[in-house]
Amino acid sequence: MNYAARITNEPGKRSGKLCIRGMRFPVFDGLDCLAGGMSIEEALEDFPELTREDVQASLSFAASVARGTHGPHVVGSSQAKVFLPI
Repeated sequence: MNYAARITNEPGKRSGKLCIRGMRFPVFDGLDCLAGGMSIEEALEDFPELTREDVQASLSFAASVARGTHGPHVVGSSQAKVFLPI
């Protein structure tokens, strides 16, 4: 999955942490829940603002980071940046 449109970074939100779709929901929070044993279905129930595609994008981003292929390339304004895979 291409996570580029869903993983964003805005300096004024959550101290610039990577978030999902510009919401105040950090990628790492969702990944922590899944790593702790929460199923995708449970995550979607607990966080109704998320979609299955948001969760898949977060997992895709994490896999890209682990592979070392996430790259520093970003697009967007100084207010919001979208991370692109290499």
